[in-house]
Parts: sequence; structure tokens; C-alpha cells
Amino acid sequence: MEGSHGKKSEFSNPKLVVGIIVDQMRYDYLTRFYSKYGEGGFKRMMNEGFNCKNNHFNYVPTYTGPGHASVFTGTTPKNHGIIANDWYDKETDKMVYCAEDNTVLAVGTSSEAERMSPRRMNTTTFADENRLFTQMRGKSIGISIKDRGAILPVGHTANAAYWFRGKDEGKFITSNYYMDNLPKWVQDFNNSNTAKSYLKEWKTLYDISTYTESGDDLNNFEGGFNGKKTATFPYDLKALSKKNGGFNILKQSPYGNSLLADFAIEAIKNEALGKDKDTDVLTVSFSSTDYVGHNFGVNSKEIQDTYLRLDKDLERLFNTLDKEVGQGSYTVFLTADHGAVDVPLYLQSLKIPSGYIKSKDLKDALKSFCLERFKTDGLIKNVSNNQVFLNRNKVKELGLDLSYVQQTLVNEIITYGKVYKAYSATTMSTSYFSEGIEHLLQNGYNQKRSGDILTVPYPNHIFYRKTGTSHGSGFNYDTHVPLLFFGYGIKHGATLQKTVIPDITSTISALLGISFPNGASGKPLEFILE
Repeated sequence: MEGSHGKKSEFSNPKLVVGIIVDQMRYDYLTRFYSKYGEGGFKRMMNEGFNCKNNHFNYVPTYTGPGHASVFTGTTPKNHGIIANDWYDKETDKMVYCAEDNTVLAVGTSSEAERMSPRRMNTTTFADENRLFTQMRGKSIGISIKDRGAILPVGHTANAAYWFRGKDEGKFITSNYYMDNLPKWVQDFNNSNTAKSYLKEWKTLYDISTYTESGDDLNNFEGGFNGKKTATFPYDLKALSKKNGGFNILKQSPYGNSLLADFAIEAIKNEALGKDKDTDVLTVSFSSTDYVGHNFGVNSKEIQDTYLRLDKDLERLFNTLDKEVGQGSYTVFLTADHGAVDVPLYLQSLKIPSGYIKSKDLKDALKSFCLERFKTDGLIKNVSNNQVFLNRNKVKELGLDLSYVQQTLVNEIITYGKVYKAYSATTMSTSYFSEGIEHLLQNGYNQKRSGDILTVPYPNHIFYRKTGTSHGSGFNYDTHVPLLFFGYGIKHGATLQKTVIPDITSTISALLGISFPNGASGKPLEFILE
């Protein structure tokens, strides 16, 4: 029998490529929890495949939308245009969401909030290029708990993208960008009691006293759930669901990942993925790791339990691929869309510099400065995502030079206590930075969509509530994420050589012999390929 670490079969290409994103997975979750993982999930990928141990995002902001787009387009927000999850749109003068599309309708729900498509993403993904290469015969399906986690990876030409509608529905849905009706297998899955079956007690998988890789269960650094006084095990999810958004509570537990794995397994079987000579693509984004991380933080017992359970879900997924597609006939990669910082409150308790920032404070200070310096209060249009957007019409009306106004505000902002660095859009457009945080800012700067001033908070400083954690920076805790490959065409090994997120699609494209995505800026990692 062929080993799944890449002995080439009679097929000239893998029959299926599975791209997995684990939302908010820091690299050290692989090493911290290693001794507690089983042999069939993360360890199987490491033992049979290739481990890129020094893999980083090469831009800011490290958010979910940009992360998913970057992994699969092989470029950065500078080119693909997904500059945040939500951003201020200069043309319409309002905030827009990365996957929203009011020209489409939701399918499988009556909710108006689920009108989604990939149209705001400007470039192709490797799934798109595979569709073009196979004359649209190779299937592409994207699934996630989050809409953006399903939609952005699988690109513009996908056969389907499915995401989870929680609240009082608890089912997987799509939009008519892809289809007018849910396939029977999806309807059957939704009509089964699978989602409801996970509204149960969440206790630790193993004895909690063995969870020596995480902090005390009772502490001051975690959020928890409405209706429960402490953020401590166990959690009665069924009882708590009433005060925590119904089925939405599953997103904030490891069972959201289990539900997604169940759905992915049904997709592999019912869509006959990897059953013919044209390579198919399945993208799977496990979102619950992000929700649990935001709520409980990097050092929590809850995050450890979530990863130990995800490890078992990955094993189930890989066993299904072995059975349905054939061991050694498929290729998998696994990475994350960003990492996360330790809860600043926890870091403060250890005397590590850290803190919290309020966007409103920056906005108010800038408005006061503009009133004093330029004798007007209408110069600031928006402050969001560590960026300041100016009212350019107002700048013109006042006869001011745009680059002068930008630089004047940069000089003011850099005097503010929690601001580490600040740069103007003019600097981003006219200077080249080859390293450091400036290089990351430049890769995340999109001339059409980004703001007039880009700011960088100090390390370990976040815009977030006091409990739980967040992400978005260019520091190592947010940029350093796993990158594992295994299966068809992949060598067994590991490297500490630095790799960056855009390298992933170039590598997969090279493996498949297809065109690189049209904006791809990475290089193929030839040392991992057979």
C-alpha cells in the first residue's frame, strides 16, 4: 500500500487537494500540546509530511478575512484587496464587510444578514486556477462555520461555499451566487439532529489535572458565558444556549469544529470528491478555535481542550480521506489565518509590558488637534483598523496639500502614549521597505482601499475588552502560524527556514502544474515537493 507521505500513484496529480485553516492557531499550539495529541491528527501530518516551523504572515492586519484571502490567493491585501474583516469604504462613505454582497440572496435561510459572495476579493485563488485548468471539471467546495472562512478560500468560480447559520436555526447555508437550492445531502444534514446533538455538556476530554500546558481554570483573564458565574468547566451548553445566541454557542465551543468535521465528511462522500482524473479542491476552515480564543485566551484550559478535541476531528477527517479518496492519492496542507496575543491583563500580572487601547480616544484627540491646527472639525472621516481616513474633499476645499496634512497628523499621532509607529499613505506609496513592521504595513496597504495614516500600537496592546484575547498586529504572536503539508507529492521533513503565507499557493500550483493565481507573490517551496 502506498504511504500517505507522498509516494506517487498512477495519477499524474493528487485526486483531491484539501486546504485546512485553523482560525487563530498560534505555531506554539503544535509544540505546547504535542505530548497530548494522538497519532492520527496533527502528529500524523508532522510524522508523515513536511513541517515548516518558521512560517509567518508577511503583512498587517492579521485578521480573519485578509488571512483566508491571502492563504488561498497567494498574495497580500495590497493586491487581493481584502484589507480587513470590515473596512471604511471611501466610495460609499460607510463600513463594508469583506464577504457582503447585496446583489445576491441567501439560500437555506430567510435571514437577510446572510447575503454573501467573494466579489470584494480582486484576485483568483488556486481553486479558481484549478477550475480554469480542468475546463471547470475539477470541483471546488469551501466550508466553514464563518461565512468569510468558507467563501474567500474557494474563490470566484466555486461550485459551492457553505457556512453555519446559528441562532435558532443551526444549519449550513449558502447564497444564490453559487446555487438556487441546497443539495439534498445538505438538506438531509440540516434535518438530522447533528447540530442539536452537540448542545450538551462541555467537559474536558481528559482529566483536567493533566492539562499542565495551560493556566488555572479559575482566573481573572477569561470571558465565559452569559448565565454562568465563572469561566470554569464544565459548561452545560444546552442550558446556556438560551442566553448565548441559541446555536451560536456551538461556535464558542470545540463542538463547532466537530460539527464542521461531520459536514466536511459528508461533503467528501456526497460530492464524490477525488473520484475522477480531474483534481478537486476542498477548503475547510475550523472557526471555533478563534471564538474560544477570543473568549478565554491563549493560556486557558478551554483552548487546550479545544485543540485536543480538534486533533481527534482531524483524525476522523484524514481517515475518511484514506477510505474515500485513497491513502497517498490526496494532498493536505494546514495553516492558520493569524495567531493571537496572550491576554494583556495576564501579561500585566507577570510584569510584561501590555495594555488596552480605545479607538475613540485616538479619534477624539485627532479631532481636537485638527480643530486647533487647521481650524476645522471635518477633516477626519473615519478611524478604524489602526487607520485614519481623511475627508479628502475637505482637504481640497481648504486648499491644503494632502501629503502635508497626512504628515502633520503622523507627527501628532506619534506623540500619543500607546502608538508605537505611524506612517502616511504617501510614504507607503512612494517608499520601499524591505524588512520590519514597515514592510508588513506596505504589504497590507491597498492604494484604493486603505486609509491616509497607518498606526501601529505597542507590542501586546489590543483594541479589545479586558478578558480574552485578540489579534491583528505584525508581531510574532500574530504572524507565526503552523504550516504542515502531507500526502501525495510531499516529502517527509521539517525546516526552520523562513516561509511566508503567499508561498503556499505557489507550492500547490507547482504541484498541480497549473497557473499561479493572478496576483500571487510567493515562491514555490521546492524543498517540500517530491
